[in-house]
Amino acid sequence: MSLDALLQNYARLLIRTGCALRPGQEVLLTAPVEAAGFARMVAQEAWEAGASAVTVEWVDDVISRLKYLHAPQSAFEKVPDWLTVQRNGVAERGGVILSLDGDDPDGMAGIDPSLFTAWARAVHRDCKAFYDGMDLGRNVWCIAGAATPKWAQKVFPGLPENEAVERLWQAILSTARADGPDPAGAWADHSAAFRRRTQLLNARQFDALHYTAANGTDFTVGLNQNHVWAGGGAETVDGTWFFPNMPTEEIFTSPHRDRAHGIVHSALPLNYNGGLIEDFWVKFEGGAAVDCGAAKGLELLKSILAEDEGAQNLGEVALVPHASPIAQSGILFYSTLYDENAACHLALGKGFPECVQGGLEMDEGALRDHHINLSATHVDFMIGTADLNITGILPDGTEVPVFRAGNWAGEFA
Repeated sequence: MSLDALLQNYARLLIRTGCALRPGQEVLLTAPVEAAGFARMVAQEAWEAGASAVTVEWVDDVISRLKYLHAPQSAFEKVPDWLTVQRNGVAERGGVILSLDGDDPDGMAGIDPSLFTAWARAVHRDCKAFYDGMDLGRNVWCIAGAATPKWAQKVFPGLPENEAVERLWQAILSTARADGPDPAGAWADHSAAFRRRTQLLNARQFDALHYTAANGTDFTVGLNQNHVWAGGGAETVDGTWFFPNMPTEEIFTSPHRDRAHGIVHSALPLNYNGGLIEDFWVKFEGGAAVDCGAAKGLELLKSILAEDEGAQNLGEVALVPHASPIAQSGILFYSTLYDENAACHLALGKGFPECVQGGLEMDEGALRDHHINLSATHVDFMIGTADLNITGILPDGTEVPVFRAGNWAGEFA
C-alpha cells in the first residue's frame, strides 16, 4: 500500500476506533500546522463518520515560542475567553477531543520553566469542564502521533528532511498497528491481550510493588484497596469504549498517594515542554519526592515537582514489557506518547479516578479519601530497563513475580 493509503487508514482508525465517534457528535481536533495534510484526512474521516461539527485548533511551535519569549507574565495566568468557551463548550456538549502530537522536541528549549507552570495552572482552572470531561470519563479523548519535519529530524538526524519525515511516518504507523490491511482488527486483538492481564492483576489485588534494577532503582510503591488496573482502552460513563492513546502498550493503575518509598532512576530521557531531562533520579519518602538529581535538566525537573501541591506525589504506575514493539524498534521518539510505551514508567501528579472501584462517581474529596493523588499536572517518566524486576506483595506478605528481566513473568507472561 502507498503511504497515502496507509495514512488514510490511520485517519479512519483514529476516528472510528480511537475516538469511537458516533453520528451527531462534534470533534475538537488539535493539530500541528506542519501536519495539515494529515489533519485534513482526519477531518474528512470525521465528517464521513457523521460528525456534527469539526473544529481544528492549530498549533505552531514557532508562534508558541514567540509568546513564551515576549509575552508578559499575565499572559500565562489567564486563559483567553475564546479558548475557555471553545474547550469547555465542546466538553459540555459531549464532544470528542482528538490531539495530534507532532511537537518539535527542541521547540521550547531555554524557556523559563515557571511560565509552563503558570500556564498549566491557568488552563486547568479556566478550562475545568474540559479537563474534568476527560478525567472523569464524560468525554472521549485520544492522542496520536503525526509526523512533522522538526520532530522527524530530531529522531533521524542523519537523513534529509523528506526522508526523515517518511521514516517517522513509517514508525508511527508501525507502532500504532496501522501498517497492515486491517488496523481495527489488529487493535481488537491487542485489546484482548490487555484484558487477560488486567483481569489477572485485578484479581491479585497486590498491596505493593517492589522494583529493583542494576542502575540503582530500589523502590516500593503501595497500592490502594480496591484498586483497578486498566490498559488497552477506556470506557466513558455512558459505556463508550475508546483508546486514549494510540499507540499504547501499558497496563496502569493509580497508587496510594502516601506510600512510595525509595529511589528510582530514569531509563530514558524525559522531553518536557521542549527541554530534555537526562540521566535523572528521584527519591521518595512517605509518598512524596524529597530529593532528585539529573545529569542534564535538573532545574526543569525541579519545576515539575514544584508545579503544585500534588506534583511531588505519584498518580500512576504503569507496566510495559521491554519486548514491546516500541522498545524493540530501538527508536527514541523524544515524545512521551511513544517513549512511555517503551518502558515501565511512573507519573508525577494527577491520578486516575477509574483506577479505584467507583472512582468515576466520586468527587475530589472522595478521591482524596481513597488516596488518589490530585494535581493539575501529570508527567510520565520512564524507569523500565532490560533488567528490571518487579515483585508484587500480597496483603499477607507473599511475594509474586510480576516482571523479571524487563518482561512479564509467571502467570502474567
